[in-house]
Amino acid sequence: MSQIVKCGLIQASNALDTNAPLDKIRQANVDKHMVLIERAADQGVQILCMQEIFTGPYFCAEQTPRWYEATEAIPDGPTTKLMQETARKHGMVIIVPLYEVEATGVYYNTAGVIDADGAFLGKYRKNHIPQVAPGFWEKYYFKPGNLGYPVFQTRYAKVGVYICYDRHFPEGARALGLNGAEIVFNPSATVAGLSEYLWKLEQPAHAVANGYFVGAINRVGIEAPWNIGEFYGQSYFCDPRGQMLATGSRDKDELIVAELDLDMIRQVRNTWQFFRDRRPETYGGICKP
Repeated sequence: MSQIVKCGLIQASNALDTNAPLDKIRQANVDKHMVLIERAADQGVQILCMQEIFTGPYFCAEQTPRWYEATEAIPDGPTTKLMQETARKHGMVIIVPLYEVEATGVYYNTAGVIDADGAFLGKYRKNHIPQVAPGFWEKYYFKPGNLGYPVFQTRYAKVGVYICYDRHFPEGARALGLNGAEIVFNPSATVAGLSEYLWKLEQPAHAVANGYFVGAINRVGIEAPWNIGEFYGQSYFCDPRGQMLATGSRDKDELIVAELDLDMIRQVRNTWQFFRDRRPETYGGICKP
């Protein structure tokens, strides 16, 4: 009997003017996502992931300390607590990407993982932090992650997380596979003209190279006043053969749902023995500073 897991991705535009009070921006975005989370529950989604820092706009388009106040603790902050209640209510695993505060001045781009009973399983902190002009000034806001590449045993599958810019680095994608990931979620914020030509190349390649499913999420819309480009959506699931299972639209708030047959992982890995044929003793050069 196939081991089928129904999974969902939420892509959305920012819900409120970026000049509004930060608490109102957070609440408006949480409210928008709660509607889509309920829709996912109605469709029987078992594992759900939102986009990168889903509670606000992609504020890294500017450099101002105002956005430090958009941080919250994980797991003790209000959004994680709400998502724990929601996960418990629906028996749903939820991946929650947020701007995390560990201490004053120590901030991370993080995703918490909540199991279907509401238990907080842990978090992944984005490891690769870009500083790419124009408009991606992330080193101003985020300290590089320090938790490695954890994989979380949820009720339905072993889940890993890779965040946005991380996807350009195959080393962490391989580490997630070696750590046992069956599904890797990549919540992102990326615009046309910069990365779109890579969007459906890199992550299907990770899926093939490591024999797991990938769920890639990108927000939609153009965010004023920065207007750094169009967040082009097209969130998708792909399988361990690199084939697209479901793809979102370019410009709509949307829930993308796919059924993932986890038995395919074994089938693919038994055909392509990439883990067996690795030669880690020959790779030392790529780990040199």
